[in-house]
Amino acid sequence: MLDNDANPTFSKSTGLPRKRFYRARAHSNPLSDSHFPVPISPNEIDYSLHYPQLFPSNDQRDRTKKIEFADIGCGFGGLLISLSTLFPEALMIGMELRDKVSEYVKERILALRVANPGQYQNISVVRTNSMKYIPNYFEKAQLSKMFFLFPDPHFKEKNHRRRVISPFLLDEYAYALRVGGIIYTITDVEELGEWMKACLENHPWFEALTLEELEADPAVELLSSATEEGQKVARNEGRTFQAVYRRVAAAP
Repeated sequence: MLDNDANPTFSKSTGLPRKRFYRARAHSNPLSDSHFPVPISPNEIDYSLHYPQLFPSNDQRDRTKKIEFADIGCGFGGLLISLSTLFPEALMIGMELRDKVSEYVKERILALRVANPGQYQNISVVRTNSMKYIPNYFEKAQLSKMFFLFPDPHFKEKNHRRRVISPFLLDEYAYALRVGGIIYTITDVEELGEWMKACLENHPWFEALTLEELEADPAVELLSSATEEGQKVARNEGRTFQAVYRRVAAAP
Protein backbone atom coordinates (compact mmCIF):
# COMPACT_ATOMS: atom_id res chain seq x y z
CA MET A 1 0.00 0.00 0.00
CA LEU A 2 1.38 3.42 -0.95
CA ASP A 3 1.78 6.18 1.61
CA ASN A 4 -1.61 7.86 1.82
CA ASP A 5 -0.11 11.35 1.33
CA ALA A 6 1.16 10.28 -2.08
CA ASN A 7 -1.82 8.12 -3.05
CA PRO A 8 -4.93 10.05 -4.18
CA THR A 9 -7.13 6.96 -3.91
CA PHE A 10 -6.92 7.22 -0.11
CA SER A 11 -8.41 9.93 2.09
CA LYS A 12 -5.77 11.96 3.95
CA SER A 13 -8.12 12.50 6.89
CA THR A 14 -9.38 8.93 7.42
CA GLY A 15 -6.74 6.82 5.71
CA LEU A 16 -9.51 4.84 4.01
CA PRO A 17 -9.85 4.26 0.26
CA ARG A 18 -12.12 6.65 -1.63
CA LYS A 19 -15.10 4.96 -3.26
CA ARG A 20 -15.05 7.20 -6.31
CA PHE A 21 -11.89 5.47 -7.49
CA TYR A 22 -13.53 2.05 -7.23
CA ARG A 23 -16.98 2.69 -8.70
CA ALA A 24 -18.51 -0.03 -10.86
CA ARG A 25 -21.88 -1.02 -12.23
CA ALA A 26 -24.49 -1.70 -9.57
CA HIS A 27 -24.55 -5.40 -10.45
CA SER A 28 -22.80 -7.95 -12.65
CA ASN A 29 -24.17 -10.80 -14.72
CA PRO A 30 -23.63 -13.89 -12.53
CA LEU A 31 -23.99 -16.21 -15.53
CA SER A 32 -21.11 -14.67 -17.47
CA ASP A 33 -17.66 -16.18 -17.41
CA SER A 34 -15.20 -14.24 -15.29
CA HIS A 35 -11.56 -15.04 -14.79
CA PHE A 36 -10.26 -15.31 -11.24
CA PRO A 37 -8.67 -18.10 -9.19
CA VAL A 38 -11.06 -20.54 -7.52
CA PRO A 39 -9.95 -23.05 -4.86
CA ILE A 40 -10.44 -26.69 -5.79
CA SER A 41 -11.93 -27.32 -2.35
CA PRO A 42 -12.36 -25.47 0.96
CA ASN A 43 -9.15 -27.09 2.22
CA GLU A 44 -7.21 -25.20 -0.46
CA ILE A 45 -8.09 -21.76 0.95
CA ASP A 46 -5.00 -20.06 2.39
CA TYR A 47 -6.24 -18.52 5.64
CA SER A 48 -2.88 -16.77 6.17
CA LEU A 49 -3.63 -14.55 3.16
CA HIS A 50 -7.04 -13.55 4.49
CA TYR A 51 -6.36 -13.42 8.25
CA PRO A 52 -2.58 -13.01 8.61
CA GLN A 53 -2.57 -11.96 12.27
CA LEU A 54 -4.70 -14.93 13.30
CA PHE A 55 -2.99 -17.43 10.98
CA PRO A 56 0.66 -16.47 10.36
CA SER A 57 1.21 -19.79 8.60
CA ASN A 58 -1.46 -21.65 6.68
CA ASP A 59 0.45 -24.92 7.02
CA GLN A 60 0.36 -24.76 10.82
CA ARG A 61 -3.07 -23.21 11.35
CA ASP A 62 -5.75 -24.66 13.59
CA ARG A 63 -7.94 -26.57 11.14
CA THR A 64 -10.90 -26.46 13.53
CA LYS A 65 -11.11 -22.67 13.15
CA LYS A 66 -13.03 -21.95 9.97
CA ILE A 67 -15.01 -19.19 8.31
CA GLU A 68 -18.47 -18.97 9.89
CA PHE A 69 -20.15 -15.96 8.24
CA ALA A 70 -20.49 -15.29 4.51
CA ASP A 71 -21.72 -11.99 3.08
CA ILE A 72 -22.84 -12.84 -0.44
CA GLY A 73 -22.50 -9.89 -2.80
CA CYS A 74 -20.85 -7.86 -0.04
CA GLY A 75 -20.71 -4.60 -2.00
CA PHE A 76 -18.45 -2.01 -0.34
CA GLY A 77 -18.12 -4.05 2.85
CA GLY A 78 -20.27 -2.07 5.27
CA LEU A 79 -21.93 -5.12 6.77
CA LEU A 80 -18.66 -7.02 7.17
CA ILE A 81 -17.09 -4.13 9.05
CA SER A 82 -20.08 -3.78 11.37
CA LEU A 83 -20.21 -7.52 12.01
CA SER A 84 -16.46 -7.69 12.70
CA THR A 85 -16.68 -5.87 16.02
CA LEU A 86 -20.09 -7.30 16.91
CA PHE A 87 -18.83 -10.89 16.57
CA PRO A 88 -15.06 -10.58 17.10
CA GLU A 89 -14.51 -14.32 17.54
CA ALA A 90 -16.12 -15.32 14.23
CA LEU A 91 -14.22 -15.50 10.95
CA MET A 92 -16.11 -13.82 8.11
CA ILE A 93 -15.68 -13.40 4.38
CA GLY A 94 -17.35 -11.19 1.81
CA MET A 95 -17.90 -12.59 -1.67
CA GLU A 96 -18.11 -10.03 -4.47
CA LEU A 97 -18.10 -10.53 -8.24
CA ARG A 98 -17.14 -6.99 -9.29
CA ASP A 99 -13.36 -6.63 -9.37
CA LYS A 100 -13.14 -2.92 -8.52
CA VAL A 101 -15.55 -3.29 -5.63
CA SER A 102 -13.79 -6.33 -4.15
CA GLU A 103 -10.48 -4.46 -4.44
CA TYR A 104 -12.00 -1.52 -2.55
CA VAL A 105 -13.17 -3.79 0.27
CA LYS A 106 -9.72 -5.36 0.47
CA GLU A 107 -8.03 -1.95 0.75
CA ARG A 108 -10.66 -0.76 3.24
CA ILE A 109 -10.03 -3.72 5.53
CA LEU A 110 -6.26 -3.28 5.33
CA ALA A 111 -6.57 0.43 6.17
CA LEU A 112 -8.86 -0.30 9.13
CA ARG A 113 -6.39 -2.85 10.47
CA VAL A 114 -3.59 -0.28 10.33
CA ALA A 115 -5.71 2.42 11.99
CA ASN A 116 -7.12 0.06 14.64
CA PRO A 117 -4.42 -2.39 15.76
CA GLY A 118 -5.88 -5.72 16.80
CA GLN A 119 -9.26 -5.07 15.20
CA TYR A 120 -10.83 -6.17 11.90
CA GLN A 121 -8.50 -9.18 11.74
CA ASN A 122 -11.46 -11.56 11.41
CA ILE A 123 -12.84 -10.27 8.09
CA SER A 124 -11.70 -10.62 4.52
CA VAL A 125 -13.02 -10.51 0.97
CA VAL A 126 -12.67 -12.62 -2.13
CA ARG A 127 -13.61 -11.91 -5.71
CA THR A 128 -15.73 -14.82 -6.86
CA ASN A 129 -19.11 -15.88 -8.19
CA SER A 130 -21.05 -17.26 -5.25
CA MET A 131 -23.77 -18.62 -7.54
CA LYS A 132 -21.21 -21.05 -8.96
CA TYR A 133 -18.57 -21.70 -6.34
CA ILE A 134 -20.11 -21.99 -2.87
CA PRO A 135 -18.97 -25.66 -2.50
CA ASN A 136 -15.41 -24.62 -3.42
CA TYR A 137 -15.25 -22.33 -0.39
CA PHE A 138 -17.33 -23.98 2.32
CA GLU A 139 -17.60 -27.50 3.67
CA LYS A 140 -20.89 -29.10 4.57
CA ALA A 141 -22.47 -27.43 7.63
CA GLN A 142 -19.55 -25.00 7.99
CA LEU A 143 -21.42 -21.68 8.12
CA SER A 144 -23.61 -20.28 10.88
CA LYS A 145 -24.75 -17.15 8.99
CA MET A 146 -25.24 -16.15 5.35
CA PHE A 147 -26.24 -12.65 4.29
CA PHE A 148 -27.92 -11.55 1.05
CA LEU A 149 -28.43 -7.79 1.28
CA PHE A 150 -30.08 -5.84 -1.54
CA PRO A 151 -29.32 -8.34 -4.33
CA ASP A 152 -29.92 -7.61 -8.00
CA PRO A 153 -33.71 -7.93 -8.56
CA HIS A 154 -33.41 -9.07 -12.19
CA PHE A 155 -36.87 -7.72 -12.94
CA LYS A 156 -37.45 -9.47 -16.28
CA GLU A 157 -38.98 -12.91 -15.90
CA LYS A 158 -36.46 -14.42 -18.32
CA ASN A 159 -33.70 -13.26 -15.96
CA HIS A 160 -35.17 -14.70 -12.75
CA ARG A 161 -32.71 -17.58 -13.12
CA ARG A 162 -29.99 -15.06 -12.30
CA ARG A 163 -31.47 -14.29 -8.89
CA VAL A 164 -29.17 -15.22 -6.04
CA ILE A 165 -32.08 -16.68 -4.04
CA SER A 166 -33.80 -19.53 -5.87
CA PRO A 167 -34.99 -23.03 -4.98
CA PHE A 168 -31.95 -24.58 -6.66
CA LEU A 169 -29.41 -22.29 -4.99
CA LEU A 170 -31.07 -22.74 -1.60
CA ASP A 171 -30.04 -26.38 -1.82
CA GLU A 172 -26.41 -25.24 -2.00
CA TYR A 173 -26.84 -22.73 0.81
CA ALA A 174 -28.48 -25.42 2.94
CA TYR A 175 -25.43 -27.61 2.28
CA ALA A 176 -23.05 -24.92 3.57
CA LEU A 177 -25.19 -23.89 6.56
CA ARG A 178 -25.14 -25.92 9.75
CA VAL A 179 -28.46 -26.87 11.35
CA GLY A 180 -29.54 -23.81 13.31
CA GLY A 181 -27.61 -21.49 10.97
CA ILE A 182 -29.43 -18.44 9.68
CA ILE A 183 -29.90 -16.94 6.24
CA TYR A 184 -30.63 -13.21 6.15
CA THR A 185 -32.18 -11.44 3.14
CA ILE A 186 -33.36 -7.88 2.58
CA THR A 187 -34.42 -5.80 -0.44
CA ASP A 188 -36.24 -2.59 -1.23
CA VAL A 189 -38.06 -4.26 -4.14
CA GLU A 190 -41.35 -5.68 -2.90
CA GLU A 191 -41.71 -8.28 -5.65
CA LEU A 192 -38.19 -9.59 -5.00
CA GLY A 193 -38.89 -9.62 -1.27
CA GLU A 194 -41.96 -11.77 -1.87
CA TRP A 195 -39.95 -14.03 -4.19
CA MET A 196 -37.17 -14.62 -1.66
CA LYS A 197 -39.61 -15.21 1.18
CA ALA A 198 -41.61 -17.68 -0.94
CA CYS A 199 -38.46 -19.58 -1.94
CA LEU A 200 -37.40 -19.91 1.69
CA GLU A 201 -40.90 -20.67 2.96
CA ASN A 202 -41.35 -23.48 0.45
CA HIS A 203 -37.95 -25.04 1.01
CA PRO A 204 -38.05 -28.06 3.37
CA TRP A 205 -34.77 -27.14 5.09
CA PHE A 206 -35.67 -23.63 6.22
CA GLU A 207 -38.11 -22.14 8.73
CA ALA A 208 -38.83 -18.49 9.56
CA LEU A 209 -37.54 -16.92 12.76
CA THR A 210 -40.21 -15.78 15.16
CA LEU A 211 -40.70 -12.08 15.92
CA GLU A 212 -39.09 -12.59 19.32
CA GLU A 213 -36.04 -14.24 17.73
CA LEU A 214 -35.70 -11.43 15.19
CA GLU A 215 -35.79 -8.80 17.94
CA ALA A 216 -33.14 -10.68 19.93
CA ASP A 217 -30.73 -11.12 16.99
CA PRO A 218 -28.24 -8.20 16.84
CA ALA A 219 -27.42 -8.96 13.18
CA VAL A 220 -31.00 -8.20 12.09
CA GLU A 221 -30.68 -4.51 12.96
CA LEU A 222 -27.67 -4.22 10.64
CA LEU A 223 -29.56 -5.46 7.59
CA SER A 224 -31.05 -2.07 6.84
CA SER A 225 -28.39 0.21 8.34
CA ALA A 226 -24.91 -1.18 7.66
CA THR A 227 -24.75 -1.05 3.87
CA GLU A 228 -24.61 1.79 1.40
CA GLU A 229 -27.80 0.54 -0.25
CA GLY A 230 -29.68 0.33 3.05
CA GLN A 231 -28.61 3.83 4.04
CA LYS A 232 -29.77 5.17 0.68
CA VAL A 233 -33.19 3.57 1.13
CA ALA A 234 -33.43 5.08 4.63
CA ARG A 235 -32.54 8.55 3.36
CA ASN A 236 -35.28 8.28 0.75
CA GLU A 237 -37.71 6.97 3.39
CA GLY A 238 -38.22 3.81 1.37
CA ARG A 239 -39.54 0.45 2.51
CA THR A 240 -37.54 -2.72 2.93
CA PHE A 241 -38.62 -6.35 2.89
CA GLN A 242 -36.78 -8.89 5.04
CA ALA A 243 -36.83 -12.66 5.11
CA VAL A 244 -34.78 -14.32 7.85
CA TYR A 245 -34.85 -18.10 8.05
CA ARG A 246 -33.18 -20.86 10.05
CA ARG A 247 -31.62 -23.99 8.61
CA VAL A 248 -33.44 -27.02 9.98
CA ALA A 249 -32.72 -30.73 9.76
CA ALA A 250 -34.16 -32.62 6.84
CA ALA A 251 -37.28 -34.63 7.60
CA PRO A 252 -36.53 -38.33 8.19
